[in-house]
Amino acid sequence: MTSSAPRVSVLDLVPVRSDQTTSDAIAASVSLAKRADTLGYHRYWVAEHHNMQAVAATNPPVLIAMLAAVTERIRVGSGGVMLPNHAPLVIAEQFAAIEAAFPGRIDLGIGRAPGSDPVITALLRSTGTTSEVDRFPENVQDILALLNPDGATLRIGGGREYEVRATPSAASVPDLWLLGSSDYSATLAATLGLPYVFAHHFSGEGTQRALDLYRGSFTPGVTDAPRTFLTVNAVVAETAQEARELAVPQLLHMARLRSGLPLTAQSLVEDALAEEVASPQQSIMDGMAERWVIGTPGQAADGIRKLAERFAVDEVMIAPVASARRGTDPRTSPARERTLELLADALQTFASE
Repeated sequence: MTSSAPRVSVLDLVPVRSDQTTSDAIAASVSLAKRADTLGYHRYWVAEHHNMQAVAATNPPVLIAMLAAVTERIRVGSGGVMLPNHAPLVIAEQFAAIEAAFPGRIDLGIGRAPGSDPVITALLRSTGTTSEVDRFPENVQDILALLNPDGATLRIGGGREYEVRATPSAASVPDLWLLGSSDYSATLAATLGLPYVFAHHFSGEGTQRALDLYRGSFTPGVTDAPRTFLTVNAVVAETAQEARELAVPQLLHMARLRSGLPLTAQSLVEDALAEEVASPQQSIMDGMAERWVIGTPGQAADGIRKLAERFAVDEVMIAPVASARRGTDPRTSPARERTLELLADALQTFASE
């Protein structure tokens, strides 16, 4: 992909299909990350979700270390670590260690949402140290201080100073991004002078307002000027019909999620197409499909370009959400890999015109 086309990155939830084990799903994502690396994608981020049958991305630091070890040039990071589930020092230590192993290639994307339901949130709190949602701004600042090579200074009993670092001798630090889908996250990123990513793939609503708020209230801090991009779900195939069919399983899954229906592993394409969908869920699916990038390589490249122009960003992060057909090797995700291949080629063609 050349510099005149929007820079494109990848977001991976490590989806688990009905024909896959967790091992299979992770193997498929490892292959996908390798392909993204060779195709020239800029970043490869993994999400954090808990207790979902269709998502194996539960532990970003573990997955990031695995993926960075099998790739060469692509930046690898979290999209994102849900900070209320963790102690800030632990996250700082984990990402400092990964950055030390793969210097200059690690991103730490942080979010405020729990990435789980209330039961899982309570379980996380009962089984380990976590942080308070209300202290999210302070916790983000703590991580920034702990990652700094100079570390942070605490005042303990008697006013004595105590120095603490995420790692004893850092030569570089991961890039820290704030993630969100609300005015709150946009305002906080602007206040702290942090790079900001809007989760457009999640709802597709409120994007312009959040980005305008971020840019309009930005104060130099970690970065001197606003840095931002957005995410979008994408399915690309040789024909528009094939792309639409490959998207149906994920559309069904999201419709169930938003309707409060029981969630299952991601369906295979044939099973999803055969399913009878109630009118309310079909309406949700139709609305989401309009906001996703679904189509032929040319259509997808045009959609990415229009998103970048509409929201004035020079980078778009796609979540390749295509499922698979019956008989696919469970340790592969050919339709997701094909999405990356076709889109990369189309963007090169578009940039050369």
